[in-house]
Amino acid sequence: MSRPAPIDGLLLALGTLTAIPVPAVRSVTPATARGAMLLAPLAALPLAAAVMVVVAAGAALSLPAWSVAFVALAALAAGSRALHLDGLSDVADGLVASFDRERSLAVMKGGTAGPAGAATLVLVLGAQAGALAALADDLRGALLAGAAVCGSRAALWITSARVVPAARPGGLGATFTGTVPVAFAALGWLAIGAASALVDPVRGPVTVAAAALAVMALTRHAVRRFGGVTGDVFGAGIEVALTVLLIGAAAA
Repeated sequence: MSRPAPIDGLLLALGTLTAIPVPAVRSVTPATARGAMLLAPLAALPLAAAVMVVVAAGAALSLPAWSVAFVALAALAAGSRALHLDGLSDVADGLVASFDRERSLAVMKGGTAGPAGAATLVLVLGAQAGALAALADDLRGALLAGAAVCGSRAALWITSARVVPAARPGGLGATFTGTVPVAFAALGWLAIGAASALVDPVRGPVTVAAAALAVMALTRHAVRRFGGVTGDVFGAGIEVALTVLLIGAAAA
């Protein structure tokens, strides 16, 4: 008996974006791929819960904030198989490797972290850890950290929007590229911004807008340099959005 398309979409999102073992989706249709992208923030709930537990436990036990932050990031990386961090590193290496499209794509596909990728990981993880350390004071900080994790997955609504082409026909990214309606992406981010206003009526929406603009800038640059997006760009977009959202949450 076949499963409903939304269930297959959620299972595909969980299987692709997390390390949670789920039943395999027998056939990845365009509708299933679209569902996976649309439900990405929901699929991140287990990862958000892990981060919230670490941050809340650290606050309750009065543990060093920076140590708590690094443990939370380690849990997040393990829960996502470090897939998004790998994408961030590969994109950074691809952007500095060459102005030749094919050369850049070959470097990204190689998967070995170069100096640019390693430096980018250090800087981004450092920024995320600093923001998480500021949030590791109480339960409210833990809830904001979890919300940032879920919200960051909305970056996929931008990187996989229908107006964004794929850089190459093969690969993981090509399956999901161009599946999200632009109207949904715009309304979805507006909804996140409206929800953030409940936390801080000014800084909340500004932070969400900054995250969306940062992902849009990354996507536009990837299209210009690579001819489109790849799975690595998807992962990089998530990490960029997460960094901005965590910093904004710490400020709020």
